[in-house]
Amino acid sequence: MNRLLLHSCCAPCSSSVIEKLKGEFSLAILFYNPNIEPYAEYTKRKEEQIKLLKKFNIDYLEIDYLNEEFKNKVIGFEKEKEGGKRCHLCYELRLEKAAELAKKYNFNFFTTTLTVSPYKNSKIINEIGKNLEEKYQVKYLISDFKKEDGYKKSIELSKKYNLYRQNYCGCLYGKDSYEK
Repeated sequence: MNRLLLHSCCAPCSSSVIEKLKGEFSLAILFYNPNIEPYAEYTKRKEEQIKLLKKFNIDYLEIDYLNEEFKNKVIGFEKEKEGGKRCHLCYELRLEKAAELAKKYNFNFFTTTLTVSPYKNSKIINEIGKNLEEKYQVKYLISDFKKEDGYKKSIELSKKYNLYRQNYCGCLYGKDSYEK
């Protein structure tokens, strides 16, 4: 069975994606989200991810909380509207780490749960993934996990597993976009 490294932004988003992919791939989850602030929010999301993965018995990789990496990546784009260039740079930062680790640990594929969100542009995310596929020579699994009610299913599974569902992507720069 092919091995897939799945970058996860949070437990709720990963829930429906894991259900969709677990029979098709041998999965491991990468929790790398330096964009999440404050640190207490990051910790809460990480703990929820681990809680969910224990239920599914799935391997877990974690990168230290490296918020400065995110802030350095988006310098000059802090005031961009949600979904703009700042977000694209954030996707790139997280997907590049997934590609790098997929290569290092001999995964056949990498992808991300980000495309399950109705707030994220799957086309942009997939373009970034395909570019990284070339750079790292690890296949990127093109996805739009929000299709076929993927997002709706993630909400249902969050209730089933009693998962904490946050009300913003994690980046404080765009938090106001979610509170309207």
